[in-house]
Amino acid sequence: MIVMRETAEKGFFWQWGKSMFRLRWMIVSIWIVLFICLAFFAQKAPALLKDNGFTPKGSDSDLGLIQLQQKLDYPASTFTLIYQSENLKLSEPEASAQILDSLNDLRKLPYVMDVALVQASRLPIEHFEHVSSNLKQENVQAVNVFVQLNGDQALDHYADIKALIHAPTGMQVSLTGGTAILFDMQDASKKDIVKSEVIGLPIAVVVLLIIFGTVLGAILPLIVGLMSVTVTLGITYFIAQSVSLSNFLPNIVTMLGLAVGIDYALFLVSRFREELKTQATIEDAVAMTSQTAGKSIFFSGVAVLIGLFGMLFIDLSIYRSLCLGGVIVVSVSVLVAETLLLALLSLFGTRINALRVIPSRFRRKEASHFWEKIAYGVMKRPVTIIVVMGAILLFFTYPVGQMKLGMPDSGVLPPSYESRAGTDLLNQAFDAREMNPIQIYVENDQSVWDEATIERIQAYINQLNQLTGVKAVKSYLSEFKDLTSAGMAAQFKSSGLKDQIVSSRLAKENSAVIIVQPEYDPEDSQTDRLVKDIRELNTGALKTMVTGGTAYRVDMLQRIRDGIPKVVGFVMIVTYLILLMAFRSILLPLKAVLMNLLSLGASMGIVVTVFQKGFLADLLHITSIGYVSATLPVIIFCVVFGISMDYEVFLISRIAEEYEKTGDNEVSTAEGLKKTGSLITSAAFILIVVVGAFIFTDIEIIKALGLGLTLAVLIDATLIRILIVPSLMKLLGRANWWAPQWIKGKSKVKQVTK
Repeated sequence: MIVMRETAEKGFFWQWGKSMFRLRWMIVSIWIVLFICLAFFAQKAPALLKDNGFTPKGSDSDLGLIQLQQKLDYPASTFTLIYQSENLKLSEPEASAQILDSLNDLRKLPYVMDVALVQASRLPIEHFEHVSSNLKQENVQAVNVFVQLNGDQALDHYADIKALIHAPTGMQVSLTGGTAILFDMQDASKKDIVKSEVIGLPIAVVVLLIIFGTVLGAILPLIVGLMSVTVTLGITYFIAQSVSLSNFLPNIVTMLGLAVGIDYALFLVSRFREELKTQATIEDAVAMTSQTAGKSIFFSGVAVLIGLFGMLFIDLSIYRSLCLGGVIVVSVSVLVAETLLLALLSLFGTRINALRVIPSRFRRKEASHFWEKIAYGVMKRPVTIIVVMGAILLFFTYPVGQMKLGMPDSGVLPPSYESRAGTDLLNQAFDAREMNPIQIYVENDQSVWDEATIERIQAYINQLNQLTGVKAVKSYLSEFKDLTSAGMAAQFKSSGLKDQIVSSRLAKENSAVIIVQPEYDPEDSQTDRLVKDIRELNTGALKTMVTGGTAYRVDMLQRIRDGIPKVVGFVMIVTYLILLMAFRSILLPLKAVLMNLLSLGASMGIVVTVFQKGFLADLLHITSIGYVSATLPVIIFCVVFGISMDYEVFLISRIAEEYEKTGDNEVSTAEGLKKTGSLITSAAFILIVVVGAFIFTDIEIIKALGLGLTLAVLIDATLIRILIVPSLMKLLGRANWWAPQWIKGKSKVKQVTK
């Protein structure tokens, strides 16, 4: 964790520790009451988080869809039912009628607008057989259920809708679509939290028992972690009453709360046990623990918060939700450690060493010389080690340059979930280009039935047909393309024809929709280019908005790309300035930031290799979908940057302490590694266990974040801390500690003559 230079001078944190000792019973009582009250609401919080967070609100695609819903009565939500049978030909009219008849009760619901067969073309039979040998294209049928319910309302009625869906005899049915996928994500999110705790916490307990050798020493960090998560989710419950939050928030809260909560408690408890040996009273031991480790935890929390606040530079609600959850849980973790844990240490006192599970004679009495020997060994060949380790890390970073970003969909779920299986079958059986076309909302000052408007829209359609990548264009004029504008206007004077077009949701009053079927798959970069080309066309007096799945993805990716330089710049600059205050050195903060980028790049490169290219995918139970979720790079950078830097900066802080005493750069480096080696290794291992458990959960985004954070901490605590940092310290020598006098202040370094 980020550590300001620890000092024995009695300052604010010393007095804080004294206060926690005096108010220990009251502090513990308050937290117990708070925990009991908020635990009741914490378990209800995930059910209120109904936003996937990926919608680029206010964008051209978002506003276009809103206009289609308001002006042309487009449905607010769509459920898709996928029927399959190994024996029946579901494409036959008789089977299709049987399917529609089974949905009569569903039609009667007041919010159901329509129920209709999917009209998209079926894929060639050879393609379908390649994917599934048990089914033919005629064995599959799909139905769209259009409902006048927005996302939250559709989720609320999901159970009612699903209860009225029954497959006819000899068929199976799967329910998919945006709402169904979101429902399954909620379910998976709840299961993932339980699964990660079942996997990670028992291992963490064992490690803590080995580290401290006592039951109380092992339990206290778990109390801090669980308290932080529970209180945060309880607070989230009340925030979610009025604010739409992402359904991924509970997973981030659990991951961060357990990771930083246990980490902070580990350093506090370790320092307290040290101070018990040197301080005259328990009160003084608590005060000195607060003055040293407590101060370190505070600034560590600030560093993690800087990374989390970086997400606010991207205008997507998933980042705002995860920032909110992360900020609350990290702040609560710091608060719990600085209050509850100090109060508990005050109550337990020397009993913290009771209930031993490892006899004292088997525990090391003083710092091991193992780390000291490593440091001196590394510093004998600094250039070689820097070149070799740098090359290895750059090699692992290389796949980042080949990263392909995609919009999260049902692919974030395992195939065992109904919505994921249904979507896979739908995409295998029907042409995705027809199911997910580009939609253009068109508006004119005059009625769409007038000759002048018809002429303008027809001219615009002619431009669309000339674009590369357009396969077909459909509009309310398509059936009359052989007529002149005047002839079309004459045809539209028939009220029956107008009503037919309006009921088809193609045009109404002064609004219309133009549907563009792309030549390439909706996820293809060529289709992305087509969306941008359409937006660059001269529309004259027409007002147009391009929407649809591809346009949504283009707008979301553009917001992420526009925000990344701001995110990286903010996090790096502010972190550098904080470290500059901590170390009073120009090079040390710069080195820490650059080393963190190197470990982040390597971990992100491995994430790309696993999730995009499928390496070790089977071992980790991952379905490689050929891209990395577009939200992942920013989330990993912001969450990991502050946490993964902890151990390197903790090491440099102890080196700085030794340098103030000795003035010898090489001796200080060896002593710093010697005094922090075992503790940092233990803390990193616990964090890896707790966070690594999320790799074995169900949601792909959470799996990837767990893998990225695990790798970053592993790389930082091994290659960076043990090899690269000592090498750079040796290579830079006294330059490590240089800073202008106005930054450095009064020097405390002792000049030592060898």
